[in-house]
Amino acid sequence: MNTYEHSVYLDVQKCNGCTTCLRHCPTEAIRIRDNHAHIDQERCIDCGECIRICPNKAKKAVCGKLDAMKRFKWKIALPAPTLYGQFDNLDDVDYVLNGLLKLGFDDVFEVSAAAELVSAYTRLYLKTDGVKKPAISSACPVILRLIGLRFPSLTDNIIHMLPPMEVAARLARDKAKKEHPELSEDEIGVCFISPCPAKVSYVKNGFAGYKSLVDSVISISDIYFMLIGEMKHSDNISALSNSGMIGIGWATTGGEATALFNDNYLAADGIDNVIRVLDQIENGNIPQLEFIELNACTGGCVGGVMTVENPFVAKARLQSLRRYLPVSQNGVSSDGGNYIPESYFFNEFPTYHPISRLSDSMAESMRMMADIQRLKDTLPGIDCGSCGAPNCRAFAEDVIKHTAKIEDCLIMSRYKNSDGAGDNDDGK
Repeated sequence: MNTYEHSVYLDVQKCNGCTTCLRHCPTEAIRIRDNHAHIDQERCIDCGECIRICPNKAKKAVCGKLDAMKRFKWKIALPAPTLYGQFDNLDDVDYVLNGLLKLGFDDVFEVSAAAELVSAYTRLYLKTDGVKKPAISSACPVILRLIGLRFPSLTDNIIHMLPPMEVAARLARDKAKKEHPELSEDEIGVCFISPCPAKVSYVKNGFAGYKSLVDSVISISDIYFMLIGEMKHSDNISALSNSGMIGIGWATTGGEATALFNDNYLAADGIDNVIRVLDQIENGNIPQLEFIELNACTGGCVGGVMTVENPFVAKARLQSLRRYLPVSQNGVSSDGGNYIPESYFFNEFPTYHPISRLSDSMAESMRMMADIQRLKDTLPGIDCGSCGAPNCRAFAEDVIKHTAKIEDCLIMSRYKNSDGAGDNDDGK
């Protein structure tokens, strides 16, 4: 029984059964049944690609609301660096941070500040003996789930380091308890302002036995207009920002990789490009690299489906903001710079059921694979999607697994009907 709680939601009333999402899902998690889409919860990686391309707006991201934070006595906002790129003519991120305080938060802790610490510790990690190369970033939860489902042989390449969001949540909580010892753990609420639905799923489900320290995730698109109103009336601005070029650079593709000061890296974005890179790594058809940064969204986090601005416009704005910032404001101290704190790591990578595994029995899997190939060879091979599956191979698998019938292939049914009609005519 699937217990993974997803953040991508289908509004059946708006879905007319077109095959647009069917063709773009990277894990073939979508089927068209009963004239509307069905999402296989075990295959979905919450990448948001179906939200991005659905012409009917039938796919939505489910996330928290700002009102949910009212139950906490001390409320902390964790703005993703992507948030800064949403605003036109913004020359100081302190306007955004002060606006969050005016919305009712008691404190703000920048995720970009935590990202600078993660970058510093990743540099140490790559120098550690025994690290499997190329080391793959663990920052994007979509990539982690994609590797578990489609490329399980690459799980040992993943850096077992918590993403900046979680590091920021821990540091923000520690700061609150230090400054306000009268607060209990349950009275402190942490809210991440996210560009993508995958972070919502990460917080809801935890990861590798790790329970997230974030209490709520709200979308950038939900808070954007509220912030605009508060920022227009900002006169006395407090200096709150504590991040530099490196931290804010994490919002766009290559920002994490270039922060390692190592030219032996690759940075790719867009789910199709990511899959091609992972295929090459798995097949050994890629140069020797130290580090690989992969972002499911085009442009990086600025391309998340819960943002409001064009990712390329947002990227340009962030580059302008970074121009006058120091390289980093959050380094590793000399007395603690030779090791990575245990709190920055997650444990073993979670075990997924790879989508290529047809059965828990090897013999049964081999038999099913042969049956699928045999059936596929009889199909038209045009991947039209009229059967409700993304391609003929997926349809053959559905038939063998008894989730579809061969009659669902409209082209084969048409051929059979035509042949049958012809026989009757000849017999007259």
